[in-house]
Amino acid sequence: MSRRLALLLAIVLLTLIPGVAQAREGPVAGPTGIGDPYFPALGNGGYDAQHYAIALTADPARNTVDATATITALATQELSAFNLDFAGPAVLGVEVNGAPADWDRRERELIITPSASLPAGEQFTVAVRYAGRPSSVSGSSIPMLVGWTNFGDGVFVASEPYGAMGWYPVNDHPLDKATYELRVTVPAPYVVAANGTLHETITSADGEAITYVWASRDPIASYLVTVNIGQFAVMHEVGPDGLPLRTYYPPDHADAVAAEFARTADMIAFFSDAFGPYPFEAYGAVVIDAALPFALETQTISLFGRNWITGTGAAEEAVAHELAHQWFGNSVSLTRWGDIWLNEGFATYASWLWFEHDRGADTLDQIVRRIYGQIAEDQAGASSALPLSSYLPPGDPPPDALFNGGVYLRGALTLHALRLHVGDEAFFAILRAYYERYQHGNATTADFIAVAEEIAGGPLGDLFDAWLYAPALPDLPEMGLSAALPGAQ
Repeated sequence: MSRRLALLLAIVLLTLIPGVAQAREGPVAGPTGIGDPYFPALGNGGYDAQHYAIALTADPARNTVDATATITALATQELSAFNLDFAGPAVLGVEVNGAPADWDRRERELIITPSASLPAGEQFTVAVRYAGRPSSVSGSSIPMLVGWTNFGDGVFVASEPYGAMGWYPVNDHPLDKATYELRVTVPAPYVVAANGTLHETITSADGEAITYVWASRDPIASYLVTVNIGQFAVMHEVGPDGLPLRTYYPPDHADAVAAEFARTADMIAFFSDAFGPYPFEAYGAVVIDAALPFALETQTISLFGRNWITGTGAAEEAVAHELAHQWFGNSVSLTRWGDIWLNEGFATYASWLWFEHDRGADTLDQIVRRIYGQIAEDQAGASSALPLSSYLPPGDPPPDALFNGGVYLRGALTLHALRLHVGDEAFFAILRAYYERYQHGNATTADFIAVAEEIAGGPLGDLFDAWLYAPALPDLPEMGLSAALPGAQ
């Protein structure tokens, strides 16, 4: 079965969840949600978005855009109408297959009614023209605004989990990934850094505006799409197997940037050996000229604030973490947001593996002991610095605490417990098989457990139930690794 067909089947099955859609004959409106139990209104049903072409003129000084988003999609049912998630500027017009279409806006939904119904199984295009101020999006899962953010002298886009809808109309759920072309025009001398590779740079006849054309070869989940506008310098390097590496940064941070990202190529080589080949056509980072309380794994070009870049190597763990997400989270993406540990637990453990590889097995044991003790102390109520809810079981986090520490640290300990239980040979075979099977697609916790049991040759339900779902922190199997990690020194 092709990965595209598997995605279509998954979307169709989700739209048949009771209460989401009813089986009917003839054209009907596509469901207003894709079926995620954590965010019932997020995403939409009835179609599979395949490609987004976004032509956007941005004025950073005024924080306005004038844009047209053209979406190529495949109807998965006969559609009388369909929705896009959109909380952004005023809509000026909508066309479906080149003909004007009726539209309405209700809260964060753009409801589109084409002049004629769209047959099931056929490709169609929808073009939405809009202009004004993009919106940062709020929600209960994360205590900050996400999406398009103007920081005074530039823009960054960090959309996890639902911020993409604030700046372009979209099927805003990782289950419906698509390829992108981002054609962004900005005043000179601003520079645009975005996903994929830079295909073209066009300077206007009067020299006052520059258009940057970025395009992605591989599908991207909407929350991982980014546009960054600033007066950047750029550093070009070559990674393993000729992989293009490019880092955009404030010009006065050149030395610190070079120091903090100096090990990126080595990390790519190590993770490629441990997990499978790097999944995309390029990698790098963008450092914006503002402080950020987070870093984000925006696909092919991870996002950092200038506060992360000290030149001391302090960001090494974050650099490894965001890079590892390119495998786990970006290429192998979520089917439902409740499985977020598949992203964050995997990337956290990958950064520990990097330190083990670079500094020896004792370093990993020290990390595991420290983190296990930290969670145990917190759970016992002995921590004065953190609340008791800091590290919830990672397998089913509450929607209003989606990114609690448990999905990162207890999620990583889950993988370490699996490694100690099955041994190194089976553990790394599990990671490689899981990545190979689901790359450029979507997976669930059940999918990962099935791969683990297949390779281990026996049931692992008790282990995963204890580590992912039990309120009490399980005992960790005896410390010490059964074999050396591939490539370890």
